[in-house]
Amino acid sequence: MAGMVGGQVFKRFFDLASLGFLFLVLVSCEDSSRSLTSTASAASPVISPSAAQSAPPAASPETFSASGPLIVENQLDVASQREGMIARLYVDTGRAVHHGDLLATIDDRQLHADRDAAEAKLQAIGADVKNWEAEVKVLQADLDRTEKMWDAQLITREQLDHARFKVEADKFELERERHNLQNQQAVLRSLDIEMQKTQITAPFDGVVARRYVRVGQKIAIGDRLFWVTAVAPLRVKFTLPERFAGHVRPGQLLSVSTTESASSSHLAKIIQVSPVVDPASGTIEVMAELSGKPLDLRPGMTAQVRLQDVPTGNAQ
Repeated sequence: MAGMVGGQVFKRFFDLASLGFLFLVLVSCEDSSRSLTSTASAASPVISPSAAQSAPPAASPETFSASGPLIVENQLDVASQREGMIARLYVDTGRAVHHGDLLATIDDRQLHADRDAAEAKLQAIGADVKNWEAEVKVLQADLDRTEKMWDAQLITREQLDHARFKVEADKFELERERHNLQNQQAVLRSLDIEMQKTQITAPFDGVVARRYVRVGQKIAIGDRLFWVTAVAPLRVKFTLPERFAGHVRPGQLLSVSTTESASSSHLAKIIQVSPVVDPASGTIEVMAELSGKPLDLRPGMTAQVRLQDVPTGNAQ
């Protein structure tokens, strides 16, 4: 009986010791876990979302966009300088031309006839001038001989005066014919100018944009015949707010592109800046010239211009 009681006491003591040991092990594990967590927190600090984001790149200068038409310096209607009938056409719309190329001709048959008659008359007057020059020389020789005879008292005073008056009269006739010759030469030059007016030529290098007439058409002075436009150098005219006054100058570079294809840009240089601000719109007018001959740009297209903006605080 005593042995059984002692065994139960020992078993209970052993159970209590086991529970105590297990409790110590659990407490030790929890402390170790907390220590590891603290160490990890110290080694890897929490990064805030704002700090995790990379620093933004340096801000680039803002750009200002404007639009305007593409133009060329040489662009005009070729008008008729005389009336007549279109005899022949040498070009049509879209034809590239060079300065002086023949575009059309006006019927010049009557002018040719008038010029031939004027040239024949000029030759006749020239012959009359030579005839009068010879006549004056003959009369001058007669006068010299008459004066010698007068000195020798062989003729009367009336005969000497008659010889002198005859020389003077022929000199006047010679002078008149010379004036007639000059006048006829002027007539011939005038007809030559009229002949040139029948030759419609290109005023500069470019392309025929429009043709307004046809063969056989009757035209008057001032009628439009062709519209010829240059293709280069291309220029763009646009306006900028008044804050740009004093900040844009001739020689400054900018980017030009079409409104349809903004990705394809071309370099241009400012060549003209208006010295005044338009009070109605508060803008200044600027013109820039493109470099080279862009194949995707044509006169009349609307272009988009980009240049560095001017902060409002820096406006003059």
